[in-house]
Amino acid sequence: MTDTKKPNRKRKIAKRIWLNEMEERELKRKAKKAGVSQSGLVRSLIRGYEPKEKPGKELFEALCQLSAIGNNVHQLAAKANALGFIDAPMLHKDVKEWRAFRADIVRRFLSPDGE
Repeated sequence: MTDTKKPNRKRKIAKRIWLNEMEERELKRKAKKAGVSQSGLVRSLIRGYEPKEKPGKELFEALCQLSAIGNNVHQLAAKANALGFIDAPMLHKDVKEWRAFRADIVRRFLSPDGE
């Protein structure tokens, strides 16, 4: 079955499946828990992984705080480098480590398969 109503749709093949009531509840629950659509959950399972539970609000708040801290550190590094009175290589190393830490948080908590 193809969708002629939305020609710009990325996925053009629709599938109809039959579920019992328990399976339908479980599909809805798991999709909601992961923060994805039911179709998105099925596609993830087809690709071989089950999405992680959607992170809580606290994680996103922490990421915003980390971003603010990182921006401050970056500004300090630029100023210190310009004025030449702080160990710029050490500060740049800290910024690099912070960026790796932030990327690790995103990978562990937000990526569907931990990639």
